[in-house]
Amino acid sequence: MPNIRVELLPGRTVDQRRRFAEEVTRAAVEALGARQQDVRIMFEEVAADFVANGGVLASEDPSRSSVVARFGGTPTQS
Repeated sequence: MPNIRVELLPGRTVDQRRRFAEEVTRAAVEALGARQQDVRIMFEEVAADFVANGGVLASEDPSRSSVVARFGGTPTQS
């Protein structure tokens, strides 16, 4: 049973997560020979000030400002 954990900045819609889950599940079935119903995907939303790249918080990295502006808010409940 493949367990796939995905960490994302908050802000993706349910439809985006659903599409991602469908496509990754198909890939796991094809590449790993897993049964579709056994592929588990867990999404965790991580705020931009809880992620650092190269020692710089994503919330403070000017090279990531457009991504953070779009997806860097607080985690959603849905």
